[in-house]
Formats: sequence, structure tokens, C-alpha cells
Amino acid sequence: MSYQFEDLKKSCPTEWRDYIEHSFVQQLGDATLATEAFQHYLKQDYLFLIQFARAFALAAYKSPTLADLKQAKEGLEAIVDTELDLHISYCDEWGISEAELAELPEARATLAYTRYVLDTGNRGDLLDLHVALSPCMVGYGEIANWLNSRSTTIRGDRNPYDAWMAMYESDDFQEAMQAEVEWLNERLAEVSPARFEQLTRIFRDATRLEIDFWNMGLNLSD
Repeated sequence: MSYQFEDLKKSCPTEWRDYIEHSFVQQLGDATLATEAFQHYLKQDYLFLIQFARAFALAAYKSPTLADLKQAKEGLEAIVDTELDLHISYCDEWGISEAELAELPEARATLAYTRYVLDTGNRGDLLDLHVALSPCMVGYGEIANWLNSRSTTIRGDRNPYDAWMAMYESDDFQEAMQAEVEWLNERLAEVSPARFEQLTRIFRDATRLEIDFWNMGLNLSD
């Protein structure tokens, strides 16, 4: 039997739907999300990005081929050299200074998901790590597409979160998302049913932790 990334999503449809269509996401699209909730999310997302960079460094160590090593290197450079600077600038627009970001403690939901990813990558192989990262790497692109499919989503100047949606619907992010899905599809096609069950557990747990990350933003929890 040949598996694909879609099979991972089909293995936990409730969790995936609850993540993609979370109340935080819905309110963001409806322009009703509390400013404080979005700011709290942005702060923790900055800390998440730092750990995400560490995950790509781990991916480089775990890479069995030169192609995988180059992919990990490009991902690490993209975060450290570009995405973190963009995130700092975006936070500044929301009244969050770089000095404040530097002093932030990690919320429990941030700790839980990022350390789960790193622990999974340390214990397993490169595929385990990518599957643990995929709810973020693929999910955000799917969230942007889902928001755009809704008639109630508000775009443009009437929605203060329009720039966030634009980031994940952009050609660059959508292409990166598709590249990740293709990478996963190639590797998943070769795994046994028993191995797929292991990967399904990783994917389900990572998705549940992403749901907790939304909850953290919505509830302003630490």
C-alpha cells in the first residue's frame, strides 16, 4: 500500500478540522479576534520561530542525503536571515518591541509543541521530524486557503489581520507548502503499514499541540 500526506490527515479528521477551523482562525478571518489575543499569539510565535530554526538545524544533522542537507540549510537560513526579521517588524507594527520579544517567557503551549517536535526529531529520523513539523508547515497554508473559501471572511482594510492571511496565501508560502507535501509524499509512499501507524501518532499529537497553541492565543494563557 502506498501512503500520501492526505492519508495522515484522513487518519485524524476531527483533530485536523479543529486545527484548521479553530475559533482563533475563524475570528481572525471575521475581523472579530481581540487585539490582545493576536498580540499574545504574535509574541509566542516569535519564540516558536526560534525553536523552529533549531528544528531545521536538527534536520540538517538527520539528513541522509545531500539534497536533504541542502533543504534543511535553506530552511534554517530562511528563518534566521529573513523570517525572524520580518516577524520582528510585524510585531513592531502591533506595538510589540524587539526588546520585549527578547525578554518573553515561553508559554506552556509553546514549550509543549516545540519541544515535542525536537524530541521527536531526536528520537526518530528525518521523516519523523518532518511529520511533526507538517501541521505548521502545511497547515498554515491550508488555513489561508480555508479562510479564502469562506464567504464570511473579511479582506482588505476592514480586517486588521489581512496581512497575516496574505502572508500564508502568498505564492512563496503556497509553493513551499506544496514542496513539503511532495517531499512527504515521496517518503510516505515507501513506508509499511506499521511505520505509517507510528507516523500517524506523531501527526495526531502534533496537530493536537497546534490546537493548544491557538487556544493559548485565544485565552491569553501562559
